[in-house]
Amino acid sequence: MCHLTVDSNMLDGLRRDFQKCWPQILAIAIGCLGTLNTGFQYAWTSPYIVQITKDKENYNISEDEASYFAVIPPLAMMLTCPVSSYITSTIGPKKGFLLTTIPNLLNWILIATAKQAYVFYIARIFVGISDGIMFTSFPAYIGEISTPKVRGTFGNGPTLAIYLGEFLINLIGMYLTARQSAYVCSTVPVLFGLLFPLMPESPYYLLTIGKEEEAKKSLKWLRRKQDVEEHFQQLKADVERQMSEKGTWKELIFIQSNRKALLGGVFLRISQQFSGLQVFAVYTLYIFEKSGTNLNPHMSTITFVAIVLTLNSISCCTSDYLGRKKAYIISLAACTIVLWIIGVYFCIDKFQPQIDLTHFQWLPLAGLITYTIFASFGISIIPSLMLGELFSSSIKSKGLAVLISALGLSTTIMYYLFYYLNTTFGMYFPFIFFAVCSSVSTALSNWLVPETKGLTLEEIQRSLSRKKNETPA
Repeated sequence: MCHLTVDSNMLDGLRRDFQKCWPQILAIAIGCLGTLNTGFQYAWTSPYIVQITKDKENYNISEDEASYFAVIPPLAMMLTCPVSSYITSTIGPKKGFLLTTIPNLLNWILIATAKQAYVFYIARIFVGISDGIMFTSFPAYIGEISTPKVRGTFGNGPTLAIYLGEFLINLIGMYLTARQSAYVCSTVPVLFGLLFPLMPESPYYLLTIGKEEEAKKSLKWLRRKQDVEEHFQQLKADVERQMSEKGTWKELIFIQSNRKALLGGVFLRISQQFSGLQVFAVYTLYIFEKSGTNLNPHMSTITFVAIVLTLNSISCCTSDYLGRKKAYIISLAACTIVLWIIGVYFCIDKFQPQIDLTHFQWLPLAGLITYTIFASFGISIIPSLMLGELFSSSIKSKGLAVLISALGLSTTIMYYLFYYLNTTFGMYFPFIFFAVCSSVSTALSNWLVPETKGLTLEEIQRSLSRKKNETPA
C-alpha cells in the first residue's frame, strides 16, 4: 500500500513538472525538425557517394570528385560562421535559426536537378551555410529558454534528431535515388519553416535589446504561469551583469570564465571529431564496402545506424545523471580501446595475409557497434549539449563563432584525412590515427572539460570564474 502511494506521488510530481515545462519541450521539439534535416544532410554522403559514383548513366562523377561532397559542408561552415554568428546576435537565435530554411531548401532543389559534380558542390556549400547558422543559433536558443532540468534532459534533442536523420537517409538510400531523396527530404525544412515561427523568442535575447515586456511575455509562455516577476528580475540582473562586460575579442581571451569556456568548448569539438565520430556517420557504407567482410554492406550500414539511433535515444534521456565531465571522459576512454582493436584488426588483415581472419569478419561491424555504445552517452552528445551553456550573453556570439570554426576546420581535416589515409595506406591507418588522437584527448579531458550539470547559465559563469582551489560560496 505504501509502495502504491509512493508511486502515485511520484507520478503526480512528474505530471506537475510536465505541465510546467511542456512549452519548453515543445519549442525544442519543433526546433529539432531543423536538426532532423541536418542529419539528412550529414549522412547523405553515406549511401549516395557510392550510388552516384556507380551510376554512369545519370552521372559521370569519379570517386575522387565525390569525396569532396563530405569535405565541402564543414569547410563552408567554417568560412561563413563569422557571418552566421553576426546574424544570430543581431536578429536573435529564433529568427537566425529560422533562416536555415532557405539554404536547406536550396540544397535539396540543387540535388534534385544535379548531374555534374559542381552542382553537387554548390548544394553542399548551402549545407555548410545552414550548419553554421544552426550551430550558432539553436544551442543558444535551447540554453536561454529552458530550465537546467529541461536542458539536461531535452537539450540533447537536437543531437537525437540528427541521429534520426542519419538513420532515415541511410534507409532512404536503400530504395530511392539521389533525386527522389531530395523530394522526400525537402518536406522537413518546409514543415520547420511553417511551425517554428509560432515559438517564442529567447527572453535572454529580448532583454539584451531592451524589450522587457516581450521578455516577460515569453517567460510566462515558457514557464506556464502568470507570476514570473521573481524569475524575471533574477534573469534581468543576470543579463545586465553579463552585458556589463564589453564582449570584445580581447575579453574572450583575458577574462578567466570566457577563456575556460573557450578552451573547454574548442577541446570538446576537436576531440570529438578526432575520435572519428562524424567520419563513421558520413562514410558508413563506404567503410563496410572497403572492409573486405562477407557481410552485406547495406544491411551492415542500416544495422549500425539503427543501433546508433537507439543508443543515443536512451542516452539523451539519461545523460544528466552522470554529469557532463565524467560521462565524456568515460565515453572517450572506452571508445579509444575499441578504436585500437579495430585498427589492429585491419593492420593484421593488410600485413599478415597468411593469418586466416575468416572467423573474425564480423569484427568491423561489432567494433563500430561497441564504439557507438560507448560514444552514445558521452562524445556523441556532450559537445552539442554544452554549446549553448558555456558563454555569457555579452560574448556568446564571438565564442560560438570560434567553436563553430573549430568544428568546421577539424571536421574538414578529418574527412580529408580519412579518405587520403585509407586510399594511400589502407583502412588500418585511419583507425590507428583515431586511436592515438583519442588516447591523447582522454588524458587531457580531466583538465579541460568543465562541469555544467544542474546549473543555470549564470551559475555556470560563476563556476568558470572561480579559481582552481576556490570553493563555491
